[in-house]
Amino acid sequence: MADRIVSNVSDTARWVAVYRAWESARPDRLFSDPLAARLAGEQGEAIAAMAPRHMRSGWPMIIRTRLIDDLVLASLRDGCDCVANLAAGLDTRPYRLPLPASLTWIEADLPGMIEEKNRLLEGEKPVCRLRREKVDLTDAMWRAEFLDRVTRDANKTLIITEGLLLYLGDDTVRSLGQDLASRASIQWWILEIASPAILQMMRRGMGVHLAQAPLKFAPPEGVVFFETLGWKVLEIHSVVREAVRFRRAPLFLRLFSVFPEPDPRKLGRWSRWSGVARFERRG
Repeated sequence: MADRIVSNVSDTARWVAVYRAWESARPDRLFSDPLAARLAGEQGEAIAAMAPRHMRSGWPMIIRTRLIDDLVLASLRDGCDCVANLAAGLDTRPYRLPLPASLTWIEADLPGMIEEKNRLLEGEKPVCRLRREKVDLTDAMWRAEFLDRVTRDANKTLIITEGLLLYLGDDTVRSLGQDLASRASIQWWILEIASPAILQMMRRGMGVHLAQAPLKFAPPEGVVFFETLGWKVLEIHSVVREAVRFRRAPLFLRLFSVFPEPDPRKLGRWSRWSGVARFERRG
């Protein structure tokens, strides 16, 4: 059953779209995504229904979405003129965020996902200049050619890797980070970080359902992993702390939030922490 419902990592995009649709239906919603339900479809609803009880509300993905929304807008205020969303999945920010019409937004993903998204969103009008490109980001040569084209005419590019790094091996993430840092027009990178302990919790909770999309990346050195690749932190936000602030955290997390959180530079093997960060390229 799990193999049929979650056949590859692209299926998780449908899962996340369900949570965006649920949040958008709330009167106190943190964002509005009127396209999410259409994109999630029955398969997304089925995946969400399989989630363990403590994850069923999707609060981590909802908070992640809101945090990345805010960091995208912060980058625009800093002068961003191009956004490249790598493994964009079923993201709809070019349709729902208050973006300038002059902004170039590029979505990169596997061919099947791009074709499905084009079909589902046919006739919808983005608020900025949007294009989609078919790219296998784990193919170093294909990725390099794509990044060269993306950055050729841009002055200040923002990279987003929402929901991507967790599914990649350390070497692939390291190679990607170095590729991004080597291109002068790429100024910022928005990404997620999870500690090894959080990754193990996720594997125990959803591992059987994600057998075809295993979780891999959780550097015990946290932020330092990316600093060694040529990046420095501009902003970093704890998912739990922000979930408490936005009133989306489960009760038990609200109780534990009074205690100090781990240092995201020294996560180690046993710390339970996850966050969303915006990095700036050094030099």
